[in-house]
Amino acid sequence: MFKLFSNPKPSRPDYSLLSTDMHSHLLPDIDDGSPTIEMSLELIRGMIALGYKKLITTPHIMWDMYKNKREAILQKLEELRMAVKAGGLTIEIHAAAEYFLDDYVAGLVKNNEPLLTISGNMVLVEFSMAHASMSLKDILFEMQMQGYQPVIAHPERYIYLEYSKDFYEELKDIGCLFQLNILSLSNYYGKSSQELAQYLIKKEYYDLVGTDLHHTRHLEALNNPILAAPLKRLIDSGKIRNKEL
Repeated sequence: MFKLFSNPKPSRPDYSLLSTDMHSHLLPDIDDGSPTIEMSLELIRGMIALGYKKLITTPHIMWDMYKNKREAILQKLEELRMAVKAGGLTIEIHAAAEYFLDDYVAGLVKNNEPLLTISGNMVLVEFSMAHASMSLKDILFEMQMQGYQPVIAHPERYIYLEYSKDFYEELKDIGCLFQLNILSLSNYYGKSSQELAQYLIKKEYYDLVGTDLHHTRHLEALNNPILAAPLKRLIDSGKIRNKEL
């Protein structure tokens, strides 16, 4: 009898509404993401269970730490695709990169080296979590001159911008797209990142959302029911482009 008055169990987020995840670290033994092919497959099974149909994984290209090149990333992608097929998993997998805007990437752009894109001309980029470099806008401008569309990864995680929010407006004014880390909708990365995410949502600045999946702890956190309502509101706004990828 008492069950009639009990609160219903909160539902987990419905990621099938997004269909595509465009930011993760699933290629094995290439950055701070999955260390092995077995772990990659475990994470992919988890993403399928969440409702994703397509994964665009984005290993770091950060020359001080992860000296990844286009050819190596594409080779790892083929290895992962073969393992996914052998494991009987049904999901579409592609690879781009998360380019850290350092001197190495500036050199790639200057030399007209082809960059790995998420879709079309979209290139995922990140910069320092401590401070924005003086050359940041120059690199973004050169990318745009070559026909690329920069996508700023997890802008809410640059918490030093909490007191310099005009910088977000400057990035938007020069034509950058913004990508939200889904876990920022909770306090997974801390209260400041959550508040900045709320600010950027209110400004309608986000164009894409991604998991930034590295490990099973992220996978477990993505099942948190607290993410369901804000994620659905964001999707219902019609601003999010994941299904177009």
